[in-house]
Formats: sequence, C-alpha cells, structure tokens
Amino acid sequence: MTTVPSATGPTGRWAVAPDGTRIGFDVVGDGEPLLLLAGQANSRDWWGPVRPDLAGHRTIVVDHAGTGASDDVADGGWSTRRFAHDAVAVLDELGIGRAHVYGTSMGGRIAQWIAVDHPDRVGALVLGCTSAGGLGTAPADRGILRTLAGPPGPARRELVRLMVGERWAGPLPVLGDASMTTRARAGHRRASARHDAWDALPGVTAPTLVLHGDADEYTPVANGRLLAERIPGAELVVLPGARHAYFLDRQARASAEVLRFLAEHPLPAG
Repeated sequence: MTTVPSATGPTGRWAVAPDGTRIGFDVVGDGEPLLLLAGQANSRDWWGPVRPDLAGHRTIVVDHAGTGASDDVADGGWSTRRFAHDAVAVLDELGIGRAHVYGTSMGGRIAQWIAVDHPDRVGALVLGCTSAGGLGTAPADRGILRTLAGPPGPARRELVRLMVGERWAGPLPVLGDASMTTRARAGHRRASARHDAWDALPGVTAPTLVLHGDADEYTPVANGRLLAERIPGAELVVLPGARHAYFLDRQARASAEVLRFLAEHPLPAG
C-alpha cells in the first residue's frame, strides 16, 4: 500500500494552484485513482468514515482552499470552478493523467467543473447530494436556510438533522472545519451559492452516476433528478429515507453503488 501522510502532519504534501495557493491533500491505497471532493466549509476529514469502503482504489482527498492544510485565497477568488482547477493541480502533482471523480454537496459542484473543463482527466463521475445551479436548482425551504444562518446552537442542531437526523450516534465529520477563518467560510458560502454549470452540463462526456437521498431537505432530491436529466446518459440512484449526508446515513448501500459504477466504467488501459 502506498500512503502519503496527511498534509496537516510534519511530512504532509501540497500541490500548488495556478495562482500559487497551496492545496493540501493525501493519498491512500493502490488501484485506479479516485479523487474525493468534500462539501462546503469542510476539509478532507469529510471522507473519513467512507474512505475504507473504497480501499480497492487509490483514494485522493483534498483540502479545499481555506480548509485544513490549504491556504486561503484572495478576496473574490472563491468559486467552484476555481476549486476544480485546484483539484486538477493535485492530480498534476501526483502525475495522474486520469482519475475517477466523486464529489458530494459542494464537492459535487466542483466535480461538475472538472468534467466540463478537464474532460480528459475524468474517468467515471459520481455526483452526490448536489445541484447544477442556475436554472437547474430546486431550492431548499427558506425556513431551513434562516435557521442555518441564525444563532450557532440552533443552527448546528438543524445541520445535524439535515445531514443524518437527530438520532445519529456515530462520528459526524460533516459539520464544518473549525480551523477555517471567517473570510474563508464566507468565501465557501458564496462559491457554493453562485455555482451555475447548467448550460455546460450537456457537454459532459464522462459516464455519470447521480446519487441522492429522497429525504434530503438541504438539497432536495429534485436537484438530483435535474442533474441526471441534464447530463447525457447519466444514471440516477435515489436512496429511500436518506438525508443530505446519504453516504453516512445509508453508507453500505451508497458505497456499494459507487463501487459498482466504478467497476462498470474502468479507466482506459495506460
């Protein structure tokens, strides 16, 4: 097994984005490379519980700019398209020409841009609990958004409910990176809210799996249906009863669906 220690440790690794921003990442395992992209305001820790399920692949997890071991970016430089270029810089650093790409929530929006702007770098594409933006957005209830923007205590309780439900008893690494600056958090919110790949999605050529929970109130399941209709040949799998963090909420089923899809669409030899 090949292991690159976490970039938060003394022997960590970074890629350098086109504007000089350092992007932290780590790599575990052997097999076909699989790039994992986390949600808004979260570091690579987002993938901690799921990564062992994907051990048959060489998994690459990235700290988006402003999270974990990565640098902040200049004001005005936050966008999902920019984060996509950062992720490609990680593949460049590793000498990986083509990888499968799996993004959830804002990570799914980033993954869309990788598939649009760098089609030759993407094997299979998996988009989870995410949206196309623009005309392809089915918004969450405004009351939910008001609660999330309110006092920290009620906002956190609501986020837990939206992610996995109030009865969740396991680890929950999807509630945000506590190390982020206020400016970085605001930048992530703007990047995610302004995402709009709707017009570009018909040009996606990667085989695509769309995963979504039908109990997702944060990014309603209509968003997954819109994505699957917009991307040519995309497959849609709706997970009954699953909330936004379906990959934890219905982990066994979700991971199995991802592994099945990747096995059906292996990377080209060489």
